[in-house]
Amino acid sequence: MKQSLRARRMARHHRRHKNTPGLNLVSLMDIFTILVFFLLVNSSHVQVLQADSSLDLPTSNADQLPDEQLVVMVTTEDILVAGRRVARVAEIDREANTIAGLAQELGFRRERERPLDEAGQARGYPVTIMGDQEIPYRLLKKIMTTCAEADYRDISLAVAQAADGGEP
Repeated sequence: MKQSLRARRMARHHRRHKNTPGLNLVSLMDIFTILVFFLLVNSSHVQVLQADSSLDLPTSNADQLPDEQLVVMVTTEDILVAGRRVARVAEIDREANTIAGLAQELGFRRERERPLDEAGQARGYPVTIMGDQEIPYRLLKKIMTTCAEADYRDISLAVAQAADGGEP
């Protein structure tokens, strides 16, 4: 028996919609691959230091990025080494040139570091001091002196990078 054109068209339509369509993953994988490469390339130049919201870092126009290293954070109340409180600012001895708790923690961390080569011994271990721009210079000088006496002489100060010639 011969089918009419309408019956053949309806049969084709039902056959076409009977199978569930498949998901083409090739283009989706291409998009994710491009996204991963984009993130890898662009994330290598950014170093994020975890700063307290109470810190207001000074600004800088320097182009050179710092290496990743030990961070000494100075807040209005505490001195922290890698997030661990080592001294309270209010309890620091005004007469002493160094801070005992900071020196003890830096000595402990230095013992756990790998030994420096000959060029590294002249430069010392690297440390970044992150503090509010309003901290007194006397306190900053004590922190830097303590770091230098504990062989952390490669001292960097953390700053917020200013936009081209302007404020951040």
